[in-house]
Amino acid sequence: MANFRIFVEKQLNYNVEAQQLLLSFNQNLHLNLKTLRVINLYDVFNVSNEELERAKYVVFAEPTVDILSDEIELVAGTWFAVEPLPGQYDQRADSALQALNLLAINANDLAITTGKILIFDQELSSAQLEQIKHYYINPLEMTNKDLDVLQADVQENNFMAVPVYHDFNQFSPAELVNFRREHGLAMSDADLVCIQDYFKYTELRNPTETEIKVLDTYWSDHCRHTTFETQLTDINIKQGAYQDLFNDSLANYLSSREFVHYAKLDSKPITLMDLATICAKQLRKQGKLAEVEITDEINACSLVIDIEVDSAPQKWSLQFKNETHNHPTEIEPYGGASTCVGGAIRDPLSGRSYVYQAMRVSGAANPLEAIEDTLVGKLPQKIITTKAAHGFSSYGNQIGLATTHVREIYHPGYKAKRMEVGMVVAAAPYANIRREQPVAGDVIILLG
Repeated sequence: MANFRIFVEKQLNYNVEAQQLLLSFNQNLHLNLKTLRVINLYDVFNVSNEELERAKYVVFAEPTVDILSDEIELVAGTWFAVEPLPGQYDQRADSALQALNLLAINANDLAITTGKILIFDQELSSAQLEQIKHYYINPLEMTNKDLDVLQADVQENNFMAVPVYHDFNQFSPAELVNFRREHGLAMSDADLVCIQDYFKYTELRNPTETEIKVLDTYWSDHCRHTTFETQLTDINIKQGAYQDLFNDSLANYLSSREFVHYAKLDSKPITLMDLATICAKQLRKQGKLAEVEITDEINACSLVIDIEVDSAPQKWSLQFKNETHNHPTEIEPYGGASTCVGGAIRDPLSGRSYVYQAMRVSGAANPLEAIEDTLVGKLPQKIITTKAAHGFSSYGNQIGLATTHVREIYHPGYKAKRMEVGMVVAAAPYANIRREQPVAGDVIILLG
């Protein structure tokens, strides 16, 4: 058994990725590159030479469209290499490993890591190379790869004690603000004060790094819907062409609140979340949503309907679900958008229904704006919108889901925060869905 590195490049007429990147670099970075080569590399560990030869043009390359090499010549200043971040899921490596297993190449310590090499037609200055790297490399997805190292990504169990934030409970308000900034926490100063009070008076100890990071994650705007749950105490409608319309809408909402929340109106604050959900609650209270199924499951919205099957009515469950992935898509466009539709699929799937149709609505600022106008700390709008489209469509294509309506809205307001919404519809014969209370020891089997 030995370790090998192989290089796979698309033939000239099939190098679509290289052509698109070349155009993107020249247009957005104001360069004048003539050619660009994109090479996928595979580091294959603990495999015999015979096994690798058998797999080269079955797993790693197609002879009709690819060029496979065991080595390539690189000239300083004309290239750089990248690889997925350690711990990041590497789909290319995982797929290759599964394909090797299908060929009965499955040693216990068989492993694959991947990377990409970008090779330019001319020597670039260090400033130009850094400019291209900064544009191409999203630090949340990938990092520079050292081609002098051929070593498996071994996850060593070098466990260290979890750090404790000593003196946290004694921090002054100003020190808490500095603590939040130094650690890049997404929570508010008020959140941090709440945490300090809890550990100070309830736990009677200082928090650990893990506890702070978990709270920061689950108290984020994405997980806790902080913006939508913000209490609105002073609402004013500005003068303008739509003032009467907005005033009427606000009055209708306040009237609906009194009808829906009359018994607990004082304890139910006005929020955007309440505004978004009040209509369904009102219709249900009025008895107009008889077809909506109410269960103990926190899943997709389920309607019980009759459809015609073989000229006879049949009872079916029709399920709907939407998922917003605004912040995840902004910081990691491909993964954020792909898991947007994936998250939408999750609920009707766990509701034992078949997801067959999707919609995608997104919001972006001007994707044609100059890279120089990108807000500090954010990705360029063009990168976000194009990679998000690839991510959403890739997930749908792999799982076999038709997205029949796609609409991207362009507005300057989306420069501050992107919008990424995925919506799905699913169905199943109602007789196939069992409503029972789960108990410990139940076995869950997902086929497909």
